[in-house]
Amino acid sequence: MDDTPSEHALILSSRVKDAAVFDPKGERIGHVEDLSINKVSGAVVYAILSFGGFLGLGEKFHPLPWSMLTYEPAKSGYVVPLGKAELESAPYYDRYELDALGGPSHQSYGERIFGYYGPYGALPYW
Repeated sequence: MDDTPSEHALILSSRVKDAAVFDPKGERIGHVEDLSINKVSGAVVYAILSFGGFLGLGEKFHPLPWSMLTYEPAKSGYVVPLGKAELESAPYYDRYELDALGGPSHQSYGERIFGYYGPYGALPYW
């Protein structure tokens, strides 16, 4: 990802992938691995946050409601209102489970995810 701050209001998903994610103290806690987008509305529902693991083994993927990320131009990355400990306790999936995230039972996944992040201000997308 290019670290040059930009005046653009829009960003390509390819530039969001691998963007750094920071906690409120400014510590890097992970990166955006992917985005989950509603096919009908086009709205980004989740940023799939990746952290943990080593060389791709044991990596956990945390669907974080997109509304919880704030872009910080000075960091060329996103800030979330949670620390690493709160994110480690959040719902997570392995790479193969992510496919089910938007499938027929997406609302049950969503209820679990937004149930966790609701106290931090995230509102369900449905």
